[in-house]
Amino acid sequence: MSARKQQLLKAHRRNKRLFLVAFLLGLLLIGFLLGWWLVPLLLVAAWVAHEAWFADHLFYRATDDYQYDFPAGTAHQAVSLAGGVVRLSEPLAPGETLVLEVQLNSTWLGRWLDPYVAVGDDRQDFERGVKGRRFLNLSGQAEALAQGSLALRGRYCAVAPAGTLWVMANPDYSRQRVMVLAPHADDAELAAFGLYSRSEDVSIVTLTQGEIEAEDFQRLGLDQAAAARLKGRLRSWDSLTIPLWGGVPAERCVQLGYYCLQLPAMAQAPDKPFGSRESQETDVRSVRRHNPLALPADADGQPTWRNLVADLTALLEHYRPEVMVTPHPELDPHSDHVATTQALREAIELSHWKPATLLMYANHLHDNDRWPMGPAGAGIALPPAIEALPADRLWSPQLSAQVQLDKAMALAMEHDLQGPPVFKRQLRRWIQQALAGRRWPVTGSNEFFRKAVRRHELFWVRDLSD
Repeated sequence: MSARKQQLLKAHRRNKRLFLVAFLLGLLLIGFLLGWWLVPLLLVAAWVAHEAWFADHLFYRATDDYQYDFPAGTAHQAVSLAGGVVRLSEPLAPGETLVLEVQLNSTWLGRWLDPYVAVGDDRQDFERGVKGRRFLNLSGQAEALAQGSLALRGRYCAVAPAGTLWVMANPDYSRQRVMVLAPHADDAELAAFGLYSRSEDVSIVTLTQGEIEAEDFQRLGLDQAAAARLKGRLRSWDSLTIPLWGGVPAERCVQLGYYCLQLPAMAQAPDKPFGSRESQETDVRSVRRHNPLALPADADGQPTWRNLVADLTALLEHYRPEVMVTPHPELDPHSDHVATTQALREAIELSHWKPATLLMYANHLHDNDRWPMGPAGAGIALPPAIEALPADRLWSPQLSAQVQLDKAMALAMEHDLQGPPVFKRQLRRWIQQALAGRRWPVTGSNEFFRKAVRRHELFWVRDLSD
């Protein structure tokens, strides 16, 4: 976390403590003046208000501008947004990924209900109290945009009468040889089910077993280590079998069997083995028996960084991907995700085969655990970027309603995304549904069913051949 974000987090906690002190003093005063019977009622009301409107984890201000730069030479033009229609100032440049830079200003109601912008038949949601520069994803709306018929309307927010349209052109990467790197089982589905399910030549490589946080499996009468081993086996099986739902056969899927949250430590000491934190296992071969090819770490089973990089190097040379799908190292803060892309970079340096393109995804964010905001099925606006990111091109392919449903069913097969939410989270959802107008999909209760099943997928593009 950056120094600026640490300062915001400290300020958030400080303000919360000051508010609690002031609130408790106010309660004491009310109880003394008006009667102590009011105190428990006010406490309950305050808790309900917190759950409805103040429970989101946003470690930035809703008034902060998003900071995005795009590569030099990216086509862009000024557009008019007056009258509820997007009007171009010049003919639309060729390109399938369309991003509209706008200024939003929340209305008073937008501090209590999620503000969003309706764009044609899409909606894209933003932070309550939003005020500043934001980026709408218009990919898939090019025809209406070119015809001057694309309607745009703010709901619980006002949209400034002018904006900037950015147009980015990419090949259809699904027609090239693609390899998807997933730090954990489910990362490939969350980020790229739509892409890999229509790719003609694709392989999927999962780096870890996903064995930690297996408390739910202890209800089967297992101790912590046995529960973690069972969870690791199940999630490893998920990583090999669920892609078949998207048309990827098992011989194109590989499970490397390293251990959750150990990849950063492995990177720091490349020759030292790092076993599981919970399962007591130290041999990655326990979940490799169904892999379609032999790999360097099969020789000794040691969970070392050197073995991981050697495995990835061998996979690059075997599958010869032109496009690598991998976590965004600057945007996705999960330590295993950052280490995954670091290991890939090292493997590319060693490999005789060099992919041409990185497609990078973000399944987690530093700043906002609700992004993409809004309901399932909506579009994906660009995520918060409070500190400038590298100036990457974007690619945002569309998912049909049928592919979205298939993606949701793929997530429903993931053992880590099954089961009802804990009671506290479910109670919060009921309160937010009643008071804040939020909705969750019927396909699954895990938050990823809302966040990941969208009309777009979103990738940051880096060309490695430059």
